[in-house]
Amino acid sequence: MKKAPALLLIDIQKAFDSHAYWGGNRNNAHAEANAERLLIYWRAQGWPVIHVRHNSILLGSVLAEGETGNEFKEEVKPIEGEPIFSKSVNSAFIGTNLQAYLVAEGIQALVVAGLTTDHCVSTTTRMAGNFGFETYLVADATATFDKIGFDGQLYPAELVHQTALASLHTEFATVLTTNQVLEMVSAGHLVS
Repeated sequence: MKKAPALLLIDIQKAFDSHAYWGGNRNNAHAEANAERLLIYWRAQGWPVIHVRHNSILLGSVLAEGETGNEFKEEVKPIEGEPIFSKSVNSAFIGTNLQAYLVAEGIQALVVAGLTTDHCVSTTTRMAGNFGFETYLVADATATFDKIGFDGQLYPAELVHQTALASLHTEFATVLTTNQVLEMVSAGHLVS
């Protein structure tokens, strides 16, 4: 029997409130609220929720352990019994036992939300797909920041976000909106 998908919340930490630190504007101001909607639903069903925290080892990082920025945002703060996997690189699978945990728990499907779309969310989603997990990435429960290219060109956050999602869709994951995910799970399409 197929188990309920796990909700994988990646790096929804206070450091990402510091737009200046990340180099510019951010898209999707509702990402955390949408992640919270998913979290409330998952908890109400008693389905697995997994939190990922980025513990940066870079000197002066706002994501370093002990910094306020390292703390989870209130909207998605873990509760007792929800596992937390800490990482220091982009993928939640590297340097953690996340893959072993998912296999041991019999979890075959993941619903992914978090920050930022083109970095840790993308890297983790790619690896989840490569490891054979049925992976769903929630487009409006992720966000990113403006980027400066190697040639100095500015790439707006929304463009970076959309191209990251386009690169992942159908190759590594199915990209859906929060409403689509909630409709699917309510209808029993991700759980049997």
